[in-house]
Amino acid sequence: MLGFLTARQAGLDDPLRLRRAESTRRVLGLKLNPDRDVDRVHGNGINTIDIEAIEGRYMLSGGADGVIVIYDLENCSGKPQYTCKAVCTVGRSSRYVHKFSVETVQWYPYDTGMFVSSSFDKTMKVWDTETLKPAEVFEFEGNVYSHHLSPIARKHSLVAVGTKNPKIQLCDLKSGSRIHVLQGHRAEVLSVRWSPRYEHILATASADSKVKVWDVRRASGSLFTLDQHNGDKSKAASEAVNTAHNGRVNGLCFTGDGLYLLTTGTDDRMRLWNSATGENTLVNYGKVCNESRKRLQFTVSRGCSPEFVFVPCGSSVAVYALHTGELVTMLRGHYNNVDCCEFHPDYQVRYAEGNSKFAITMAVSNEPLPCGQITW
Repeated sequence: MLGFLTARQAGLDDPLRLRRAESTRRVLGLKLNPDRDVDRVHGNGINTIDIEAIEGRYMLSGGADGVIVIYDLENCSGKPQYTCKAVCTVGRSSRYVHKFSVETVQWYPYDTGMFVSSSFDKTMKVWDTETLKPAEVFEFEGNVYSHHLSPIARKHSLVAVGTKNPKIQLCDLKSGSRIHVLQGHRAEVLSVRWSPRYEHILATASADSKVKVWDVRRASGSLFTLDQHNGDKSKAASEAVNTAHNGRVNGLCFTGDGLYLLTTGTDDRMRLWNSATGENTLVNYGKVCNESRKRLQFTVSRGCSPEFVFVPCGSSVAVYALHTGELVTMLRGHYNNVDCCEFHPDYQVRYAEGNSKFAITMAVSNEPLPCGQITW
């Protein structure tokens, strides 16, 4: 590290190399933070979390109790020990609260004044952060497993929604209506994800073992369906052609540059795909435990070289090297199943002596005692 600093000071090296090296060092040194805690508000398991990208300061969480909480992650006390406070809550006493489990929460990518939640009560709600009242409510015929807003879209304001119905719904935030349906899956859609590289590219994962990639400007169907065998029919059973996994596909995650797509399935496998061609890169991550019947929220590091994947695995979070498949470490701290995790690349915990650490946030579900806990 001193060599990087010396070269940077002399103008001999790119400052981004120093940043990547330090980011990687900190990820490899991740451990449970003894000085930081999070207010315990949820009375049951936590299914989903999201950290806003504007300031990186506020975090949303949605629980199996239907409650939504907004936390302030910033430590303004000047002390090493700090509890992230819940600044506001949509609790059971609110007339607008979801009636059943909240499955996905997401900040509006460009403004913390709005966020979106979806639930097993068959609704997706667009919230005004200031009033904590829904500005728009979309109702569906079945449970809503997942929704996603594009992090880069400028030409559209579409929310992709995956429900118990095999058809993917596209909802327009500007008009407040469902404007389009994508047909091709044969079972419930468990996860949807917009590309962070191209604003019209969408990936969807279903219980039919398939992952489809769409260009929503086209009306002729999906661009392609991912095939774990890369077209080699001799390796695929006749009934399993063009399947991404040998089970339900319940996790999707693009890398930060959008060049690769990761998928997880109930066959206990994780696969890395070229997002442009749909080719299976054949990286072997070994057995990746996945017992979830719903959407699994996992994440990829940003600003590191090499990149790392953080995947809930039982009561721990498994950390893999993205391109080699090596299991780097297991992050432990929960007492029961971890349901979701989110990586924060820029947030630093400030200590009196000036030290800092990167933070990874984990949310746990079905935890008997204590329950509904978020851990750093």
